[in-house]
Amino acid sequence: MGKRLSKIVTRTGDDGTTGMADGARLDKYSDRVEAIGTVDELNSFVGAFLTAMPREVELWPLFRAIQNDLFDLGGELSMPGVEVITPAHWGRLEEAIERFNEHLDPLTNFILPGGSEVVSRCHLVRAVARRAERRYARLAANESVNAHSRIYLNRLSDLCFVAGRWLAKVNDEPEVLWQQNKPESK
Repeated sequence: MGKRLSKIVTRTGDDGTTGMADGARLDKYSDRVEAIGTVDELNSFVGAFLTAMPREVELWPLFRAIQNDLFDLGGELSMPGVEVITPAHWGRLEEAIERFNEHLDPLTNFILPGGSEVVSRCHLVRAVARRAERRYARLAANESVNAHSRIYLNRLSDLCFVAGRWLAKVNDEPEVLWQQNKPESK
């Protein structure tokens, strides 16, 4: 276990930099700090999603484990050269995607984010996971990073899409389907 924070107000970030686990200081707007921050934000959205879902729901322990994975991924990003996320991490997500998707009807239309609170929060997690993946890809364009972490973020957004559909189905809620708006002619 690494150092634990005992002092929260350090003033070390007042100059616009953030400390990495290896002691380096980076600008708060750097690609690495952006990726770390977006993964942290994603983890917070997963937490909010979990508050809308009863613990008895089969997805609950999976998303609690995902929170731990995301914390590990953030730690990995704060220690350049360290790789924590492995194929086993994203493999677990792929298995869950297959397991939950097999109960769903084939897609015949685009689905809009919405429906119940829990489904809506699941779609928020999906959207933030996509943003985290974009931030990670930007970092990867300039620095060496763990490719398995990028795959993990991609699988997580896929899982959220399937999970949102599955939650709507088990709660007997209609999915919100996209309908093309046709402008009225004058």
